[in-house]
Amino acid sequence: MSDTVGTAVPDRGKGRDSGDRPGLGARIALFYRQVVSELRKVVWPTRKELITYTWVVIVFVTVVATIVAILDLGFAKLVLKVFGG
Repeated sequence: MSDTVGTAVPDRGKGRDSGDRPGLGARIALFYRQVVSELRKVVWPTRKELITYTWVVIVFVTVVATIVAILDLGFAKLVLKVFGG
C-alpha cells in the first residue's frame, strides 16, 4: 500500500480564460469612471490658498537656489586656491 500524504496538488482555483476578462473598451471606461470618482473626492484649494502656496514655493526655491549658488562659488574658489589657477 502506498502512502499519498503530502503529494496532493493544491487547488489553485479556477484559471483565468481570455473570456473572463472584459474587453479593452470596458476596461478603459472603468478606468475613466474610477478616475472621475477619485477626482471628486479631492479637496481643491481656493484661489487665495493657491496663490499663497505658489508664493511659498517661489520663495523656498529662490532661497535654496541662492544657498546652492553661494556654496558652489565657495567650493570653486577653494578648488582654485588648492590646485592653483
